[in-house]
Amino acid sequence: MLNHALIVLGVMVLIFIVASRFKVTVELSMLLAAIGGGLANASDFSARHIVDGSFTYFDVTLIFLSATFFMNIVKESGGVDFIVGGIVKRFHASRFLCLLFLTFILLIPGALTGSGSVTVLVVGALASKVLAEMGIPKQKVTAIIFLCAAMSAAAPPVNLWAMMAAAGSNMPYVGFIGPLGALSIAGALFSMFWLGWKGTPIDAEKVLAEIRIDAKMRGWRVGLPFAVLIVLIALSRIFPYSFPILGLPLCFMISGAVAVATSTKKLAVFQIARDTVEKLLPLIGMMIVVGILVQVMSLSGVRGLISLSVVTLPLVVIIAALFLILPFSEGLVQYAAAPLLGVPLILLFNMKGIDPVVALSAMAVMWPIGDMLPPTLVVGRAAVMVTSYEGPYYRGFVKATIVPVLFIMALSTLVVIFSNQLKFLTVLG
Repeated sequence: MLNHALIVLGVMVLIFIVASRFKVTVELSMLLAAIGGGLANASDFSARHIVDGSFTYFDVTLIFLSATFFMNIVKESGGVDFIVGGIVKRFHASRFLCLLFLTFILLIPGALTGSGSVTVLVVGALASKVLAEMGIPKQKVTAIIFLCAAMSAAAPPVNLWAMMAAAGSNMPYVGFIGPLGALSIAGALFSMFWLGWKGTPIDAEKVLAEIRIDAKMRGWRVGLPFAVLIVLIALSRIFPYSFPILGLPLCFMISGAVAVATSTKKLAVFQIARDTVEKLLPLIGMMIVVGILVQVMSLSGVRGLISLSVVTLPLVVIIAALFLILPFSEGLVQYAAAPLLGVPLILLFNMKGIDPVVALSAMAVMWPIGDMLPPTLVVGRAAVMVTSYEGPYYRGFVKATIVPVLFIMALSTLVVIFSNQLKFLTVLG
């Protein structure tokens, strides 16, 4: 069985490498590797496994789509421009407050959708304009946008890595809000202030002239959809036996309807929905392919082989190497890293008496850092695009992220080590 699993794994790796060398997209490369592995397994492989695998993360995909649709409605209604313009108008005299509020604005889209790419696309361009006017060099602006986007993807309530690893280990996605929130906010704030504290005073008039703020827009129009979303999510937790569990997709759709109703202009809702699906197709495809890949690996024994290889390593070595293993696995196979590596690691940590919720939260904050690493470079490329950064990718942009990345990795590693002492964070949901 061991030799069989090794052969199947070798076939999958070989197909993935060959497909990548021929410039095939990561999604298609992984799909070809999964099909090749299934054929190499020979017995019991059929189209049924491809179909079953493609629906593995169907619920996560629904959350992804509905949340991004909600954020795009808020953006198209002028809510994002209104918020960023309000921050500049009121706090341009205080660099500390301006950077502080910009950090939280950058955290919101990814926290609601689970994708750093959404953060970059929804608020990245506006935030980069403000940061550039504060005298921050372009490579540091790009680094800030990427790091805040990565931390927004890690922030609660939607963390796709934690969701997928929890689902694979039969662990409910409960208790993650506290540890994920603490780590992601700390990482985002450190990144913003380390890279953005030095600069020049902001020219508020110039920035406001570039931001199109609807004169009819008001704070309550922007805040009401978010308030409805928070209330709907909170009610099922506060009254678990009397209030129905709506599910996050329905909560986002209801909040989106409120955003449409409170908008000052008529929105082309169906066009926004179409654009949302079109932009998310690569990420949706990734989720589907990851499910197929995991299905084939489970069928052939490759997943068990990887799990066995992980859990037999000394615990000290595993914890010490997390800051390398997790980001590079994310850069290589994207979200597939969570079920492939996260599940055995969580089972191992639980067996060793380490709190699995806190430990998984720390790991889920390390994974999105890999979105600037090859071969995928998903969020890194998006950050470079929206900031119009034209300098060297590794010697400029990536180099600027080194100190904040080391801080995030060190903090997350310490949280894994002292997870039992930090159990109190899980009471926040």
